[in-house]
Amino acid sequence: MKNRKHLLRAATATAVALGVTGLSACGAAKTESSGSSGTVTIAVPSWVGAEANAAVAKYILENELDTEVKLTQLDEAVAFDALNSGKADALLEDWGGAPDKVKLYVEDKKSVVEGGDLGVTGHIGWFVPKYLVDEHPDITDYKNLNKYASLFKTAESGDKGQLLEGSPSYTTNDDAIIKNLDLDLKTVYAGSEAAQITQIKESYKAKKPFISYWWTPQWLNSQLDLVEVKLPAYEEGCDADPEKTACGYAETPLQKYLSADFAENNEEAAAFLKNFSWTNEQQNEVAALIADKKMSSEKAAEQWAKANEDVWKAWLPK
Repeated sequence: MKNRKHLLRAATATAVALGVTGLSACGAAKTESSGSSGTVTIAVPSWVGAEANAAVAKYILENELDTEVKLTQLDEAVAFDALNSGKADALLEDWGGAPDKVKLYVEDKKSVVEGGDLGVTGHIGWFVPKYLVDEHPDITDYKNLNKYASLFKTAESGDKGQLLEGSPSYTTNDDAIIKNLDLDLKTVYAGSEAAQITQIKESYKAKKPFISYWWTPQWLNSQLDLVEVKLPAYEEGCDADPEKTACGYAETPLQKYLSADFAENNEEAAAFLKNFSWTNEQQNEVAALIADKKMSSEKAAEQWAKANEDVWKAWLPK
């Protein structure tokens, strides 16, 4: 994963705004192992969907299972290190961005165990606004992007078109895709999910051309009409060598992982987290309350939980 100073500042600001604790200067959690203490430490990647998962899990664990929950903002790869060391107990949304860590800790050391599907299917792609597609219908085929690259030029991208990215910590093969497909584009990082959303919304409101790394589920998709550009179809193994990647992204069932010690020593909380499973739409509902309605994560989780008791009661251990 890439690491930049502006990302740390953005992540720290996000953590403060959302009530997430435990970020240190190097991105590692400061909390101690909580396996059998009645406290659960959840690692939260730096996007609002992950914050929605953690907020709802925290609300139910604390109010139904009398279990204290601490949240610590960590990128996926670092989160696996924390699960291995016992400084975190659970990661509720992994996009498959750290396969080497999964092999090391889950398969080899067995210090981390699988927690099952989150129930959410993620997909990354390149997206353009519908109004641009209406004007240039063939722009949704990557083979035609060079013809329109000049539309996307910015001060940051120079003589190439800008492909807007979010946080440098996110899973992306875009530089390799651009190089291997010989596209006249350049990745430019907004620095965080929030900053990327701000740029997208401003461009959309002004009806400006833009192309962006983007994903589903994402709460903003219900407000803006975005169309995915067709990259070469994903096939198993086409992204095995990041430097040679020349294909689009897979549909990814998002996964949960638990510290093995925590799973063994805090069976009730671990059973709940393994049972935690909701839909793209349900995650988006909570994420929109946090990011769009500016509700605290705690209030958003409480509102959703009170309206969806039939959903989360099925997650409680029998």
